[in-house]
Amino acid sequence: MIYSQDGIQTNNLKCIFSCKRSLQKNQLHLLVKNMDHHLLQVVALLTLIAFGGTSWSIEACSPIDLEALMSFKNGIQKDTSGRLAKWIGASCCKWEGIVCENATFRVIQINLPGLISTDTDLSQTQMIGRISPSITLLSSLEIIDLGGLVGLSGAIPDTIGLHLPKLQKLYLYGNNLTGPIPESIGKFPNLQELALQENKLWGSIPMSLGSLQGLKRLLLYSNKLSGIIPDSLGNLINLTELDAHDNALVGNIPNSVGEMKALTKLDLSNNFLSGKMPSSLTNLTAISVLYLNTNSLEGTIAFPSRSGEMSSLGFLRLHNNLLGGNIPSNIGYLVSLQRLSLSNNKLEGALPSSLGNLVSLTELYLSGNFLSDQIPKSLGQLSRLIMLNISRNLIEGPLPQEISSLQNLQTLDLSFNHLQLSAIPKWMANMSSLSNVYLAGCGIQGQIPDFFQTTNSPIQELDLSVNILSGSIPSWIGSLSQLYLLNLSGNSLYSDIPDSFRNLQDLGVLDLHSNRLTGSIAPVFEIEQGIFGGSLKFVDLSENSFSSGIEEIGGGQLSIQFLNLSHNHLEGRLPNSIGSLNSLNCLDLSFNELGSNIPEVLANLTSLKILKLQENLFTGKIPNGFLKLLKLKELNVSNNHLEGEIPEGKPLVDFPESSYSGNKGLCGKPLGPCKL
Repeated sequence: MIYSQDGIQTNNLKCIFSCKRSLQKNQLHLLVKNMDHHLLQVVALLTLIAFGGTSWSIEACSPIDLEALMSFKNGIQKDTSGRLAKWIGASCCKWEGIVCENATFRVIQINLPGLISTDTDLSQTQMIGRISPSITLLSSLEIIDLGGLVGLSGAIPDTIGLHLPKLQKLYLYGNNLTGPIPESIGKFPNLQELALQENKLWGSIPMSLGSLQGLKRLLLYSNKLSGIIPDSLGNLINLTELDAHDNALVGNIPNSVGEMKALTKLDLSNNFLSGKMPSSLTNLTAISVLYLNTNSLEGTIAFPSRSGEMSSLGFLRLHNNLLGGNIPSNIGYLVSLQRLSLSNNKLEGALPSSLGNLVSLTELYLSGNFLSDQIPKSLGQLSRLIMLNISRNLIEGPLPQEISSLQNLQTLDLSFNHLQLSAIPKWMANMSSLSNVYLAGCGIQGQIPDFFQTTNSPIQELDLSVNILSGSIPSWIGSLSQLYLLNLSGNSLYSDIPDSFRNLQDLGVLDLHSNRLTGSIAPVFEIEQGIFGGSLKFVDLSENSFSSGIEEIGGGQLSIQFLNLSHNHLEGRLPNSIGSLNSLNCLDLSFNELGSNIPEVLANLTSLKILKLQENLFTGKIPNGFLKLLKLKELNVSNNHLEGEIPEGKPLVDFPESSYSGNKGLCGKPLGPCKL
């Protein structure tokens, strides 16, 4: 018997074309009776061709695939992209997002990603509904891309790996899928990429994944996966990327991970992994990105023992673990490192001078350890360094002048060490890129040095808190036009706030608490607003001796979220303009001498979570509008001169008696009942 390329018998083809001619004579029914079922399907398709005037290769669609796709469509209640609405008729090979194989007319690709890119636009679309198990009927599929549809729910079909032997790429990321990853997923003989990240999948990682010999990318991050990392993953010798961060994985990192020598990226961060770092990690000769941070790993760090190991490693994150011991000198073998984060561990001892060999390093984070001794001079060789953070350690002074060679350094954080600097080194002014300086708790004495006003790079963040600074706040600070953060808290400064502060349009964080400052707080609230409005978000002027300026609150800086003016000598009445601070989450005016009625406009601050007005001279009633403060978690109006009934209802009824005590005229729940 002779067959055509499409597997249809030649004699049958002659019959088909004869049938096509007979259609025009309305005699199709005479031929149909003598054809088998398979040929009947072909004739049905040719009927469409005869009347549609379009070629087979464009219009044809396997009936099995058509049924599966329609079942998938029926499982979707809403498609904001409008693509499924165009799935009409039997010609599925023409449908948007569907690709068929020319010879067999079987569906080989479903491309319906949530993020749609065109030459002029990028739009996020959504499908709401459940993923249909019928997708497994599309047995010729090579690619399934249903990623980023946000509202796609349901479970991954249990038998998905048993019916799609040609599948190479499976993208189901960024949806609302639940349930476990089915064990059958390890049965795909040709799978190269598996992307299941950013769903709500639970259960353990199937051991069967280790059977996917051709797998190159495995993305499981941001789910609810638990259990251990299966040892079988070490069989994935072609895997280049394994990312399972932000799950609930436990146990040790298996030693077999060192068998995956093609890995360029390994991210197991933000889990509950424990035990030691496997020494086999140094076998990963192609590794470029290694993130194991935010776990409970302990023991010493597995660094290369000789030159050439892990020579491509550029990004290493081990912060937020329980790693201990010294930083070994063989860290210097990691010559390609660009970013290194070892913060918040239990590392101790001196910094090795071999750190100076990491000439590609741009960011170095060592904060929150027990590192001691002096900073090695070799750090001055890191000419590409832009970020250096060694805060919260036991580092001693003096600072090596070689640090001044770091002309690309933008951020320097040496806070809370045992430096005992006495004075800030003058060579710091010559560092041409330095714009963020954190020297809190470094034993600095005397006045704020004036060289900060003449640095080559404009100062953006300056933290000199918890030192022994004295004298006045210099007026030249108002000329730091790009200043965003200023923290001078915990010193012995004893002046007014300079009027020049009104010029700090970019100021977002101001912390002057726990000094001896006096006078008016007005300059803070009279800061000129920039093009995009006020940028001030955080203000703490507490524990000083300010006495005036309360009337300026809310006059201009409307973006403040945290405002603490407690423990001062502020007096007068709160202005109605305070009601315009709609972004406030925390307002603390306690322990002052503020009086008169509590203004009704405070009820406009519906974002408030904390309101402290205790230990003042407020009179009158608690405004009824306080019942609108539904986000309020903490309220204290105790020890004032308030009277009348506490407005009845939530959230006011939920606070303890101590929130209202010390007001002789106040009554109602949670205090005693009011007298008739």
